[in-house]
Amino acid sequence: MIIDDDPNIRELVVALLQNNGFEACEAADGREALQRIVIENPDLAIIDIMMPNMDGFELCRHLRRYYEDKPVLMLTAKGELASKVKCFGLGADDYLTKPFEGDELVVRVQALLRRYKIDASQVIQIGNIIIDKNSYSITMNGLHEDIPMKEFELLFKLAGFPGKTFSRNQLIEDIWGVDFEGNERTLDVHVNRLRDRFPEEKTGFKITTVRGLGYRLEVVL
Repeated sequence: MIIDDDPNIRELVVALLQNNGFEACEAADGREALQRIVIENPDLAIIDIMMPNMDGFELCRHLRRYYEDKPVLMLTAKGELASKVKCFGLGADDYLTKPFEGDELVVRVQALLRRYKIDASQVIQIGNIIIDKNSYSITMNGLHEDIPMKEFELLFKLAGFPGKTFSRNQLIEDIWGVDFEGNERTLDVHVNRLRDRFPEEKTGFKITTVRGLGYRLEVVL
């Protein structure tokens, strides 16, 4: 679903997606999108920020609250860092600034759908390790690895969406809960422990710090 108050942008994005084998529907603002989502049940939402009635920030917040299984790509003319930080903090999966290249948009949509297909599984293979949430076990190069539960949950979260940037606040809320009374240093310590346990030269992935935003896991094989 493409949500944008500019009909020309909607027409362009719909044509790009349909030409690449996707079905696409439209909405002119956040309120219309929420009504149509119930009917259309789209797999992914492409959202503009500046819209009447309900802007993209509020729509993204609502989708993350009630539709956690749907990836969100923000497509907007607002390219400054503060806007990106806010989008990722609200749970957006990706961010593309207008004007954009059609091929890049299609590639990002394809990548997001692949990530969510991986996350729907309870077993993730990333690089040289297998992470099994059914048994809370990790296998690296055929050998079993035991790690503390919070480190496991953090690694599973990051590995379920390779290439996605998570804000610090989002990771803290997802792993430690909204009532967590600690600080961001706790998250940083757990990330550093994961880096020590799973060096990229042995695992084929790395956890990258995105300055001003948070963290993402990247495959390096």
